[in-house]
Amino acid sequence: MIHVTININDDGLVYAFTMSGHADFDEYGKDIVCAGASAVVFGAVNAVINMTKSEPMINMNEENGLFHFEVDDPDVEKLQIILESMIISLKTIEDEYGEYINIKYL
Repeated sequence: MIHVTININDDGLVYAFTMSGHADFDEYGKDIVCAGASAVVFGAVNAVINMTKSEPMINMNEENGLFHFEVDDPDVEKLQIILESMIISLKTIEDEYGEYINIKYL
């Protein structure tokens, strides 16, 4: 299962998220849940890097499916819009494939 943890600060701003695990919906290369979640996350991260002045800290481990993203200053409107859009897309995947992906908030 893919586990997504969204970290929100006291002001209600997303400042970090972690995605870990593998969906195991299908074999490697045919797993649409994993591909969809990865495309959403990587698209959002690329948008953050290219459309904002944020310099996120990113840690990845492809073997165990770990991807961690964090920003020092989450109080950037464009950053929040991109991250909220990412969350909505991930929730859409969770609504359809909830036994393969789980989202929680901290």
